[in-house]
Amino acid sequence: MSHAHGKVNYFEFPAHDLERTKVFFESAFGWKFTDYGPDYTAIDPDCGLDGGIYRAEKASTTESGAALIIFYSEDLEATQAKIEACGGVVHQEIFSFPGGRRFQFKEPSGSEFAVWSDKGLS
Repeated sequence: MSHAHGKVNYFEFPAHDLERTKVFFESAFGWKFTDYGPDYTAIDPDCGLDGGIYRAEKASTTESGAALIIFYSEDLEATQAKIEACGGVVHQEIFSFPGGRRFQFKEPSGSEFAVWSDKGLS
C-alpha cells in the first residue's frame, strides 16, 4: 500500500452500537469489515476508503464540531431511499448548492454523514 505525504490516509468514527452500525453500512454501501476485538472494526480498503469504527457513547456530528464525511452518488434520491430503508435517518433534506445537491443523514449510532451529487441539476 502506498501513502501520499499530506493526504488523508485513514478516518475513524464512533458508534455506540457497533454491530448495528456495521450492518447499516454493509446494507447501504456494501462495506466489509475486519473486527479487532469487541470495540473496533476496520473498513475493508477494497470499499474505496480506509478507516475504522470504534465503540464509544458519543457520535460524530456537525453540531458537536466534527468533520463531515461526504459520499458521492449517481442517483441522490435512490441513495436516500436506500439509506432510509437500511435504518439511516435523514437529518437534512436534499438541498441545492452551486454545482450540486446533497442531503445529510445519521447512521443508527447517530454519527452524521452526507451524500452529494452533481446529477439531476436543472
